Amino acid sequence: MNTAAVVQTALPSAEISLFGMFWQAHIVVKLVMMGLIAASVWCWAIIIDKSLLFGRYRRSMNQFEEVFWSGRSLDELYRSLEDRPVHGMQALFQAAMREWRRTFDGQRRAVGSLQQRIDRALDLAIQREGETLQARLGVLATVGSSAPFIGLFGTVWGIMTSFRSIAASNNTSLAVVAPGIAEALFATAIGLFAAIPAVIAYNKLQSEATRTQARLEGFADEFSSILSRQIDERVAA
Repeated sequence: MNTAAVVQTALPSAEISLFGMFWQAHIVVKLVMMGLIAASVWCWAIIIDKSLLFGRYRRSMNQFEEVFWSGRSLDELYRSLEDRPVHGMQALFQAAMREWRRTFDGQRRAVGSLQQRIDRALDLAIQREGETLQARLGVLATVGSSAPFIGLFGTVWGIMTSFRSIAASNNTSLAVVAPGIAEALFATAIGLFAAIPAVIAYNKLQSEATRTQARLEGFADEFSSILSRQIDERVAA
C-alpha cells in the first residue's frame, strides 16, 4: 500500500478536533482530561469567589476607617455593629470592644490585665480573618504545580497507546501516527490550561491576602494603643 492510499483511508477515521480527540482517546487519558477540566473549573470558581471577597474587604475597611477616624464614640460605633455580621477591621474592633465592655460593665473590674486580654483578643481575631483570607488558596497552588505533570502523564500514556497501535498495524505513516500523538498532547495542553491561570491567580491573591492582613495588623496596633491610653486615664481617675 502506498502512502497516498494510507492517507486517504486514515484521515476519515481520525477526527482532528477537540471533541474528536477527547472521544477517541484511551480511557485513562479521558479520565486525566476530565480531572484536569474539573480542576480548572474549580480553580476559576475559587478565583472569582476570592476576588469578590477581597473586593468586599477593601470596601468594608475603607468605609470603616472613615467612620472610625471621624471622631465617633467607640461605644456608639460598637452598638451600631453589635448585631451585624462583620469581617475585617469591624471584627477586630468588635473583639477588642467586647473584652473592654466585659471589664467595665461588670461589677469586678480586672483592669490590671485588660490590655493583655485586648491584645490577645485582637490576635485571635486577626488569625481568624487570616484563615478566611487564605482559605482555598492552597488549591490554586496545588493545581498550578501538579496539573502540568498530570497532563504529561496522560500524554505519555496516550503516546504508549499510539505506539502499540502502530506496532499492531505495522504502519508508521504520518497519517496513522499523527491522530494518536495529537490526542496524547491534548492532555498536556489541558494541564497547562488549568495550571497557568491557577499560578497567576495564586500569586496575585496571595499578595492581596498578605497586604490585607498587614493592614489589619496595623489597625490592631493603633486601636490597641488607643484603648491603652483610655485604660491609663481610667486607672488614673
